[in-house]
Amino acid sequence: MTRPNERTPAMPAFKPFLAAALLGAPLASAAPALADDHAASEKRTVMPEGGPGLAMMEEYGFSEAVIHGDTVYLSGVILGPPPEGMTREQAYDRSFQYLGSVLERAGSSWDDVVDITTYHVDIDASMPALAAVKNRYVKAPFPAWTAIDIDRLFAPEGEVEIKITARVTPR
Repeated sequence: MTRPNERTPAMPAFKPFLAAALLGAPLASAAPALADDHAASEKRTVMPEGGPGLAMMEEYGFSEAVIHGDTVYLSGVILGPPPEGMTREQAYDRSFQYLGSVLERAGSSWDDVVDITTYHVDIDASMPALAAVKNRYVKAPFPAWTAIDIDRLFAPEGEVEIKITARVTPR
């Protein structure tokens, strides 16, 4: 539902958010084992610190990512047509950089991705560039990936929406 590289009349532009607050701290390590178990299952969220991204997420009521236990759930990110002077692959790469920053702020990385779901308005047109970019970020062992062709996305000019599930990077 967020998009790092476009502007539409209905929604503000989304640029990569360089910093976001990780809300909800776990209980202190000196707490009893039961409290530690509760802290591990607490839901925490990743949100931008400000700007149009935060305003839009608050308006629609969603987070960039939710961390529950050792799993990170990223909200869908919509990729649209490339801005003038940029190829589809370059635009998609910018979106993957943004996704990587959300993973990092959630305590994860591309190496920890376990599932990718992509929704395509025109799967034949978007898949070659998307696969090329994804393969620069996602290495073997590969996560599960489901690609679905659909009629449209929340943003009318959107081409692809990417939703990611990852694990928190083991320490």
